[in-house]
Amino acid sequence: MSEGQKFQLGTVGALSLSVVSSVSIVICNKALISTLGFTFATTLTSWHLLVTFCSLHVALCMKLFEHKPFDARAVMGFGILNGISIGLLNLSLGFNSVGFYQMTKLAIIPCTVLLETLFFRKQFSRNIQLSLTVLLMGVGIATVTDLQLNVLGSVLSLLAVLTTCVAQIMTNTIQKKFKVSSTQLLYQSCPYQALTLFIIGPFLDGLLTNKNVFAFKYTPQVLFFIVLSCLISVSVNFSTFLVIGKTSPVTYQVLGHLKTCLVLAFGYVLLRDPFSWRNILGILIAVVGMVLYSYCCTLENQQKQNEAPAKLPEVKESETDPLLNVENGTGILADGGAPKVPVWNSNKDLDA
Repeated sequence: MSEGQKFQLGTVGALSLSVVSSVSIVICNKALISTLGFTFATTLTSWHLLVTFCSLHVALCMKLFEHKPFDARAVMGFGILNGISIGLLNLSLGFNSVGFYQMTKLAIIPCTVLLETLFFRKQFSRNIQLSLTVLLMGVGIATVTDLQLNVLGSVLSLLAVLTTCVAQIMTNTIQKKFKVSSTQLLYQSCPYQALTLFIIGPFLDGLLTNKNVFAFKYTPQVLFFIVLSCLISVSVNFSTFLVIGKTSPVTYQVLGHLKTCLVLAFGYVLLRDPFSWRNILGILIAVVGMVLYSYCCTLENQQKQNEAPAKLPEVKESETDPLLNVENGTGILADGGAPKVPVWNSNKDLDA
């Protein structure tokens, strides 16, 4: 098996693991939050990260991967920024309508494209831009229901988008710059992310729910779903960084919106959530956008490979990371869920 085929197989596995684990954790957390009333999403996310770190530490002791220390300040800044972005996404939903929050998540792709174009001179062809426009339009039709605006909510949404985009781009660049794997980066950044959310989690959850996480009655059923959620989160966090290392920040966002559509569909089929022709139309348009995006990226990738021998090694980077790539690269994945309850039902880790 050639290197290209091995990489393609690894990419398929990473994407599949990400989709399955993300949809699973949404279903689990919906039962925990909506049915059992455990509405402390930020605190739960800190537990997710703690369990992920412990799992990776056990894997390290078993020598399943190699520990590779690198710039401590970069790791600390990256971990703290990731934790802050999760908190800001929760605050954004807490102070905005669900529809405006969905628009906030849709804004992550164009913001990522803009930042990568301005600061990394990354090129996005018109075909890529068109496919992303179709995708965002479809997801918007399927998920955005209202757009109630307020100043505080808008500022929080802007900060959430910026911190999320920067954190995702950092995931890409750190793996490239320091030549570390997704597992090595996740292992070293998890403690900082968990600590950040341990500190701000109870405060944010109290602000948004008017409840105290420490005063909550933890029944055996609640504890079971918390443990199950934490175990699934190991797969969610690992697959997120894995996909980041094999694709690109924009591709991660595209996959996130695919998961949004799947969550809507599963919610209708399994949980009998309300579903309209608008949802169906939006999902179909989004799927067309995803297919176009993957096709355009693959086509440009092949052209790049054919032209490579005739060009100098140093060329401008372009967006040629489809959902299924055949060339080694780096990237990131953003979550896409369709929140149906207040803030505690949606954050980057809960609906991945």
